[in-house]
Amino acid sequence: MCSPGVRVPKGVAPDCFRLEEAPAPAAGAGQVLIRVLWLSCDPAMRGWIAEGPNYSEPVPLGGVMRSFTLGRVEASDHPDYPVGVYVLGRQGWQNWAISDGSDIDRIVDPEQGPLSANLHLFGMTGLTAYLGLSDVGRPKPGETVVVSTAAGAVGALVGQIAGILGCRTVGITGSPEKVADCLDRYGYDAALNYKDYETAEALADACPAGVDIYYDMTAGWISDAVMGQINLGARVVLVGTMALPSGPPPVGPRYSRQMLVKRATMTGFLVLDHFDRLEEAVTALAAWYREGRLQYREDVTEGLERAPLALMTLLDGSNRGKVLVKLAE
Repeated sequence: MCSPGVRVPKGVAPDCFRLEEAPAPAAGAGQVLIRVLWLSCDPAMRGWIAEGPNYSEPVPLGGVMRSFTLGRVEASDHPDYPVGVYVLGRQGWQNWAISDGSDIDRIVDPEQGPLSANLHLFGMTGLTAYLGLSDVGRPKPGETVVVSTAAGAVGALVGQIAGILGCRTVGITGSPEKVADCLDRYGYDAALNYKDYETAEALADACPAGVDIYYDMTAGWISDAVMGQINLGARVVLVGTMALPSGPPPVGPRYSRQMLVKRATMTGFLVLDHFDRLEEAVTALAAWYREGRLQYREDVTEGLERAPLALMTLLDGSNRGKVLVKLAE
């Protein structure tokens, strides 16, 4: 929760949050009591407590920090959620939560795979990767797909899905270890560390046929470099802006003419608009997972009190996989 006396954090830091203890709540009529087992840490969380305009209301001061969660129903007076079922939802940073079902996204099948995977591969991460690429990117075999934050939870899936669909895949990431993950674990055809190379020149070498689809999770100067390589009819899938501050964006190169000359399209994609297609995405992703065609890595921190530190590893880029917080078995 955001600390009293601080209207909005200037930047996300551990002292933006405090831990409170209270008795476990009891479910009332039409409600369920959920024991939260896993928390997801996502780049969007920076925007959820930022002062600048966003697609959702900021987390109120003193409120429970918003996040996607995986939990088990421990008590129920709701016909759709009996005791014992696992649920994927948005219960936030707390050990116990009361729900009327409106913040539950689906019941989880524990036979489908590891429970924690429902917070990435079989959850909003998978939905973002699958629909952002398939619906907005519209990939065709032989096309070149460039992915920023390519070793992250979403980017790693995008690269693998693009490869499954017959595309050439090029990843941009931020360390030699993550470059190795892109090539060895996630099957990218090429990967570059933007900290070690002149990004535009390295991209030209990695994309000799240009860029047909850019899956953008950074914006900023990394994206400026990619825009110089786009092909006629290119599609830019705008999913995140990690390289930009929460406040007014810095002025950088303006690529409106490049978009015009190449008759390209740029489309913003928010997973919150597509909850109704979660089962469709999970069905496809689960099939590929069973076939051994999708790999992932998890960075797990244990304990609610350590959730802020886990979020910091995501925001500073020191994580190697999907950042999760484990609260209970």
